[in-house]
Amino acid sequence: MTELEKGPRGLRSGRGARERILSASQQLFRDQGINCTGVDQLCAVAAVSKRTLYQHFAGKDELIAEYLRRFDPDILPEVFDSTDLTPRERLLAVFDIHAPLCPFIAAAVEIQDPGHAARVLARDYKKAFAARLTETAREAGANDPEQLGEQLALLLDGASARSRVLNIDTFATAAAIAAVLIDNALPAASAPAAASLRH
Repeated sequence: MTELEKGPRGLRSGRGARERILSASQQLFRDQGINCTGVDQLCAVAAVSKRTLYQHFAGKDELIAEYLRRFDPDILPEVFDSTDLTPRERLLAVFDIHAPLCPFIAAAVEIQDPGHAARVLARDYKKAFAARLTETAREAGANDPEQLGEQLALLLDGASARSRVLNIDTFATAAAIAAVLIDNALPAASAPAAASLRH
């Protein structure tokens, strides 16, 4: 690598810098939080200068928004778009794919301004996630798919927050509660078959 490619103070710049910055943000925001992560630290981990960071992002706020935008743009396609799972199985599968703390919840907790781009993205994501749950509940034949979708979204978010606070995995318990909610929401004719899937 030439000195020109390394950029100021020997830091790497140019091709790949934007991805390195985003990768650093994913690591640091997850591990220590958004507010505790400074621009200097982001630059050090990404091996870029501040000038390079500001060439790619207007500021930390824009970087936070892009970090969230890239996290799960299609809303768990590996679950909701799966043709190998029944709708009931898809509703339960969301409890098997989780982060220690949902980054959208983390961002909303750390950023006070409700108009901040990251807060808007978090709100939109949570609404879209609940809509995917509702749509899947409708496919499963739930009596009140909107209610079931909201119940499952609340349960999942609660499990995420509780897991973080207590530093324990609460998702297995949440999945067991979800199975009861789902079976109670399905028509009686579906209950025996649905119950047998839990065993």
